Amino acid sequence: MGKVTNIAVLTSGGDSPGMNAAIRAVVRTGIYHKLHVFGVMYGYKGMINGDICRMETKSVANIIQRGGTILKTARSKEFYEREGREKAYQQLKKHDINGLVVIGGDGSFKGALAFSEEFDIPCIGLPGTIDKDIAGTDFTIGFDTAVNTAVEAIDKIRDTADAHDRLFVVEVMGRDAGYIALHSGIATGAEHILVPERHTNIDDIVRALQTNERRQKLVNIIVVAEGEKFGGATEVSRVLREKVPHLDTRVCILGHIQRGGSPTCSDRLIASRLGYAAVQALREGKYNCMIGIVNNKLQYTPLNKAVKARQNINEDWFNITRILAS
Repeated sequence: MGKVTNIAVLTSGGDSPGMNAAIRAVVRTGIYHKLHVFGVMYGYKGMINGDICRMETKSVANIIQRGGTILKTARSKEFYEREGREKAYQQLKKHDINGLVVIGGDGSFKGALAFSEEFDIPCIGLPGTIDKDIAGTDFTIGFDTAVNTAVEAIDKIRDTADAHDRLFVVEVMGRDAGYIALHSGIATGAEHILVPERHTNIDDIVRALQTNERRQKLVNIIVVAEGEKFGGATEVSRVLREKVPHLDTRVCILGHIQRGGSPTCSDRLIASRLGYAAVQALREGKYNCMIGIVNNKLQYTPLNKAVKARQNINEDWFNITRILAS
């Protein structure tokens, strides 16, 4: 791997607010350092198909405040195979691209790792996922915005729950990680928070609801991560209706609303810092790593470790939830 002169940036996997800010930072930092910068449309799928275009400073004007990704994103089964990665490599070579910035999550990094091990193009990964499920960084691009979207929605749900003395089971995103549920639940005073990382004892929740009823606490919010092992909000509400049928129980699934919207200040800053750092890393020869932020300092984690490790939830968060909801 020689000196990096031409770099490409792509977004892969699920979109997250702040991806555009990261793209903007990569493009403008690269151009500042006299590099040629290319954008790859539709992630690895676009790389295989040669959907690659030269980017200039004006290409990323007026995008820092926009959600989604101007480079689009798509999943590519073909990139799982070496033949597909070979096609992608040949497309990059047509543009003399010798450096790649991948903005995405765990699956995107696995693809980047395989690609970098097979070919002579160094890769830098930037954690762009609303789930905050990647070890090696305190926050991921899009998490703060997604949580704030969930908090705003749950606050409104509590208003209507209070008006009718209802129990609401609110489902937020988090197929494998419960950070959105945990943070939004604590921030909105949820009575219970169910996440994939912990076993759900539905009988404990029933007893707590019955205790609350005796205390004349008739408004209850249960926040459930979609990947929670008991079965998500729909199954939780079904069981609660059977066990405490006199409670007026409703379900609200927030869904993809959490992926959209203008990124928060925090996500714009994180994305800008990481995008800038990605170009610096390629220039300095720090190849095949994910760049995160730990204790407000840049953290460089080898891709082969980033794809194996998971961000674990500190037990203190569960104690906070239990005590503050009592």
